Amino acid sequence: LIAGDGPWGSRYRELAPNVKVVGPLSSAQLGDFYNALDIFVNPTLRAQGLDHTLMEAMLCGRPLLASHFSSITKSVVVSGDFGYTFSPRLESLRVALVRVIEDGKWILEKKGAACRSRAQELFTAVKMASAYERLFLCIARGNATGFDFCKYPFPL
Repeated sequence: LIAGDGPWGSRYRELAPNVKVVGPLSSAQLGDFYNALDIFVNPTLRAQGLDHTLMEAMLCGRPLLASHFSSITKSVVVSGDFGYTFSPRLESLRVALVRVIEDGKWILEKKGAACRSRAQELFTAVKMASAYERLFLCIARGNATGFDFCKYPFPL
C-alpha cells in the first residue's frame, strides 16, 4: 500500500496487483492510512531531515522500517524498540522484511506501542514548537539572559 505520487508513482502502479497505490492523501485521510498498516516502510536512498511521515506513523502506533541513515537512526528509530532499519539496497530491505515477518504480529504491536509512546513524548505539536522556540532563543540570545537556552538535550 503506497500513498503519495511523485516521480515513482507510475512505476509503483506497474507493480499491481502486488502493490496498491492510493495516491495523494488529505490530512484527514492520513490517520486511516497509517492505521491500515501493520508496519510503516520508508525506503529512502539518501539522508534527509526529520521525516514527518515517520513521526506521523509513530503517533498512530505503527512500527517503522526505514533506511539506515543517521538522520533517521539518531532521531526516530534510535533503537530496535521502535522498528527496523536497513541499508538502502534491495537485499538489505528484503532481509529486513523477512525479519518483520519472522517477528510476527505481537512484536510489531509491541514496537508500535513503543513508537506511539516516544512520539507523544517528543513529537507533538507543543513539544516541537517548544524545541524550535528554544533553538531560536539559543541562536538569538545564547547565554546572555542567564538561562542556557542552548543546553542539550532541551528540557521539554
